[in-house]
Amino acid sequence: MSLRRPAKNQPKKFEFNSSSMDEAKKIISNYPEGKQQSAVMALLYIAQKQNDNWIPLAAMKHIAKLLDMPYIKVYEVATFYSMYNLSPVGKYFVQVCTTTPCMIRGANKLVEACKEKISEDENMLSSDKSCSWMEVECLGACVNAPMLQINDDYYEDLDKEKTIEIFEKILKGETPKPGSYRGRLNTEPENNRKTLMDVKNA
Repeated sequence: MSLRRPAKNQPKKFEFNSSSMDEAKKIISNYPEGKQQSAVMALLYIAQKQNDNWIPLAAMKHIAKLLDMPYIKVYEVATFYSMYNLSPVGKYFVQVCTTTPCMIRGANKLVEACKEKISEDENMLSSDKSCSWMEVECLGACVNAPMLQINDDYYEDLDKEKTIEIFEKILKGETPKPGSYRGRLNTEPENNRKTLMDVKNA
C-alpha cells in the first residue's frame, strides 16, 4: 500500500454545516467531560460525508479546535486509517483488497484492471473525474476473494475480465449488481455443496 498523503490542492476553510454540527454534538455528548477527544474518529467521518467523501486539512483543524486537542493528533488518526480519504475520490470510489487471501486469489489482476480502466496511479481521478481507486487492507470478505468495494457495495469472486466489465458500467454511470460474480449466494461453498447435510459423511 502506498504512503497516504493529503491532496496538494486544499480548501482554505472548513466548518461543519448545521446538520453535521448537530450530529457531532450528539456524538460528543456520549463522552464524559474531558474525554471528548474520543469522538475524533466519528467526527472525521462526519466531515468526510459533508465534503464529498474526502477530508481536507482544514476539516482536521476544525475538528481539533472543536475537541480541544492538538491538530497533529487529528492528523495522525486521519492519515493512519484507510477509511478516511485524504483527497477527492470521485462519484465512484473503488477499494481493492490486496491482503493475503485476496492476493493469493489474484488481487493483482484487479489492480491491473484499475490501472487500465480508471487511472494509472492510486488516488488519482479518472479522466472524466468520476472515479478513483486505491489498495486497502482486509475488507472482511476473505472467503469470496478476490474482491473489491465500490462506495458501500462489495463485488466478490472476481477476475480481471469481470472487474473490467464492472468498471465499464460505472464509467457509463450504471450501477452493476453487487455480490458474487461466480453465482454464489453469500459465502456458500462452490458448486452448491452443503456441509453437515449428508448423513453418510457425518
